[in-house]
Amino acid sequence: MWKKRKINLVIGAVISVVVLGFISVTFAVKKPTVVVVLKKGDSQYWEIMKAGMEKGFKDFGIDGKVIVPNDSTTKKQSQLLIKTYKEKPDVIITAPINSSVSPTLETFTDVPILLVDTDLPIKNKTAYIGTNNLDLGKKAGAFLASQLQPGNKIAILGGDLTFPVFRERISGATISLKNAGIKIAFIKTGLPDDPQTIQHEIIKLMHDQPDIKGIVTTHDTIAIAVIKELEEQGLLIPVIGPDGLTDMVEFIANETLPGTMAQNPYDMGYLSVETAMKVAKGQNVDKFVDSGVDIIIKENAHDRLDFYKKIVE
Repeated sequence: MWKKRKINLVIGAVISVVVLGFISVTFAVKKPTVVVVLKKGDSQYWEIMKAGMEKGFKDFGIDGKVIVPNDSTTKKQSQLLIKTYKEKPDVIITAPINSSVSPTLETFTDVPILLVDTDLPIKNKTAYIGTNNLDLGKKAGAFLASQLQPGNKIAILGGDLTFPVFRERISGATISLKNAGIKIAFIKTGLPDDPQTIQHEIIKLMHDQPDIKGIVTTHDTIAIAVIKELEEQGLLIPVIGPDGLTDMVEFIANETLPGTMAQNPYDMGYLSVETAMKVAKGQNVDKFVDSGVDIIIKENAHDRLDFYKKIVE
């Protein structure tokens, strides 16, 4: 009887050790879960950012995914964020379309929220990872001013000013241009990402004000359409965009443009995942993680193009 009991005790102990070991291993290999909700995914900028995030998932051992609303509206993004929140990931990263998404995000009380690309003044934000867009605008304005003479006239063309990043970029550029004595002769905002609309705007602008010597834009989609139309008119004036997308960099590499500003969407994506990993581990993080701004000129344009080719097929 005692012998049988002893055997049972030994078997029980072995089973306990195995079960405890299994549980320990299970918890040890459990990866933090991170869900990213972007604004949209149908442009090179967001593809580059997604590539940085996916590299971050791999490097930091994170169970992560990137999702995009099928319609880039605040309503659709809010619905997707609510659905994501109900899944209770360890961290949510989002690039909010605009401030209309704020009320939805502020209801997320028990999942850390990281904002990427676009900052909003929400109370429950853990951190913002991206560009200081006021500073970016200042640098863009200063770079354009460095190619002109005091008293020269320039135009500012921008997108929908409900996007905070566009407002900040215009504000920053205006500060630098005025400080340099450059005259802002024309401002047009609310432009859609439609090359034909931008083409018509440039035709009218250069007809009405042929002495415009430079143009600042809020994003590269506008800048690229502007440059193409100016080329059609046989005009070669500096145009500044802030994103550093392939087409803009190619204009610099072939010396159509002297230079432009460039955000770092790949770094933005990677740093957002690195920050999420730290948050999931209970570590303190900075409220603002700066992904930096580069000035692209002929000397570094080819390096940027080579890098893009490696990460975006």
